Amino acid sequence: MFSHIALFFCSTVGYLSGVMINRLILLLLGVCLTIGLSSQARAQQAPAPPPAARISAENPSAFDPGAATQAWLDTVPADKRAKSDAYFEGGYWLILWNFLLVAAISILLLASPISAQLRDFAERAARFKPLQVTLYAVPYLLLVYVLSFPLNLYERFYREHQYGFATQTFLPWFREQLIALGLTLITGTILLIVLYAVFRRAPRTWWIWGTIVTVIFLFTVTFIAPIYIEPLFNTYKPLSNPEIRDPIVAMARANEIPVKQVFEVDASRQTTRVSANVAGFLGTTRIALNDNLLKQCTLPEIRAVMAHEMGHYVLNHGAKLITYFGIFVLSGFALGRTLFEIAVKRWGEKWGVRGIADPAGLPLFVLILSTFIFVLTPFLNTVVRVTEREADAFGINTAREPDGMAKVALKLGAYRKLNPTPLEEFIFFDHPSGRARIRMAMDWKAANLPAGEGH
Repeated sequence: MFSHIALFFCSTVGYLSGVMINRLILLLLGVCLTIGLSSQARAQQAPAPPPAARISAENPSAFDPGAATQAWLDTVPADKRAKSDAYFEGGYWLILWNFLLVAAISILLLASPISAQLRDFAERAARFKPLQVTLYAVPYLLLVYVLSFPLNLYERFYREHQYGFATQTFLPWFREQLIALGLTLITGTILLIVLYAVFRRAPRTWWIWGTIVTVIFLFTVTFIAPIYIEPLFNTYKPLSNPEIRDPIVAMARANEIPVKQVFEVDASRQTTRVSANVAGFLGTTRIALNDNLLKQCTLPEIRAVMAHEMGHYVLNHGAKLITYFGIFVLSGFALGRTLFEIAVKRWGEKWGVRGIADPAGLPLFVLILSTFIFVLTPFLNTVVRVTEREADAFGINTAREPDGMAKVALKLGAYRKLNPTPLEEFIFFDHPSGRARIRMAMDWKAANLPAGEGH
């Protein structure tokens, strides 16, 4: 779900470790299904599936999942397919530009005296080490935000409007950016204070303890986000329509999800995309649907989306992804330890960097981690894509809406390439492609629906 949890994570950790770290966190949050739409489908009768996607009562064995999949794909007009392909393929370049921007900012701060001067200012102003880190971190985060802003403006505002996914004017959008920046300054500084305390006290094993700190940070923010972060950006109210609410609650109850209410979110003031999630832990668990989903999707589509989201919760994907990414972080910190020491021995005097416990070395640490994550992009995407595939399987067995799932996959295709090559899907897709999802739905339909039953 492209939500403000994602925005907050991107801001918090992205400005700490560069824009490429954004991808790590966005992948973690990518366990929510995101769909871009432009039509008011719920107000109309649900379109029937194409003939090839229907099961004949007279000859059910003639149903061909492959032909049905292609029939669904063929319902998308060529101009809309070209537009979604262009949008998604443009994202390939943005991965590169984001990485190059992080590298350029990091090199600028190291090669110029800026980073060392920030450190010297902090040491002159305070003797207390945590306060020194604070006095370095706040201007560092602000500086990175300012230098990153032009690309951020293009990627998250101009480009979204260009393709018809954004609804906010500049001032409301910028206000929310400032809220996210404020959260970044607070939580990012806290994280850096703890990390640099670890760097000082464990100069040889900091990469192990630093990983533990980072994982705890991820878990904590994931835990508090639904209650304390999301309401800063959107209004949540109980969903009152029993036609939609009751089937969702019934599915949740059947899968032992401890929720009693379903919430509606006013996301339409920011985006045309539809989304939903099942988030929280213990007493904070809640189900939320944005108002775009309610306005633009039929009940079978809503059921398919919500069953998918419940799959993430029931299959413990949040905890699993944090564990998987903890392994990536551990590997990155271990590599960072070696490369950081080599770089400091060679250029440390020139840069004014004394060692890992010196805040002036943060841009170097960011550069190393950003490069590591950039190289691992296909593997990070694969980790999330596998969990999404598992949630798809859970969702279709729970909702039993194969045509609803196919329609949702097509709507997702408004901003994600529907039929990529296998190599594209491996490198760039953190969700299964539209073709893969529709084929799963049609395979399920062939195997499970009684003869003659179709939607």
